[in-house]
Amino acid sequence: MSADAFEKLRARLAHVDPDQGWFFAQVAQQVAEQRKAHGLSQQELAELTGTTQSAIARVERGKRPPRIDTLARIAAALDCELIIELRPRTKPPGEGREGEQG
Repeated sequence: MSADAFEKLRARLAHVDPDQGWFFAQVAQQVAEQRKAHGLSQQELAELTGTTQSAIARVERGKRPPRIDTLARIAAALDCELIIELRPRTKPPGEGREGEQG
């Protein structure tokens, strides 16, 4: 995925929390890159993960956040680790993010 395509994907996800939009764009890019690196079509990856080709396409386009169990099956099919990290918030809930008024 080119940098331009990645930024377009990020912009499309702008309606989502900015941090989550960035996250979904990264997931989309990584799934597409790993699938191609393994020489798999979307249909082949779908068959390996028990889902549909259109579901894989939606994940790769960042159309909607993938379910964690779907990501786990995709990671397993691509022989990748799925790493999820929880980080403490930098601001208490309700205080908003930097640059927000409120």
